[in-house]
Amino acid sequence: MALRLTVQVQLVLQALLRDPVREMYGLELSEETGLQPGTAYPILLRLEHEGWVTSRWEDVDPRAEKRPARRYYRLTAGGAVQASAALAGARRPTGAALRRLAGGGGIP
Repeated sequence: MALRLTVQVQLVLQALLRDPVREMYGLELSEETGLQPGTAYPILLRLEHEGWVTSRWEDVDPRAEKRPARRYYRLTAGGAVQASAALAGARRPTGAALRRLAGGGGIP
C-alpha cells in the first residue's frame, strides 16, 4: 500500500528532512510540526513500516532521568531520498488546511 501524503505526513517529513541524520523523539516531532501526539505517532509508525524511518529506544534509567525513556526516530538513507522525492511531487497544502491544523490540532 502506497503512503498517502496528507498535510500531516508532509509536515512530519519536512521536520525530519531539516536534518536527515538527526534523531528526534516523538514528542519533539509533535511539537515541531504542531501536530498532536495522537496524529504524529501513527504517522511515524507508518513511515517506519514503509522503511522510510527507523527508531530506537534510548538507553536510560527512567528513575535517574525522572522521565520515561524516549523513542527516537530518524530517516533511513533511502527514506530521505524517497521523502524528498515525494515532497517535491506533492500537492502543497492550502492556507486553509494549515489554518485548520494550527487551530484544531490536526485533521484525520
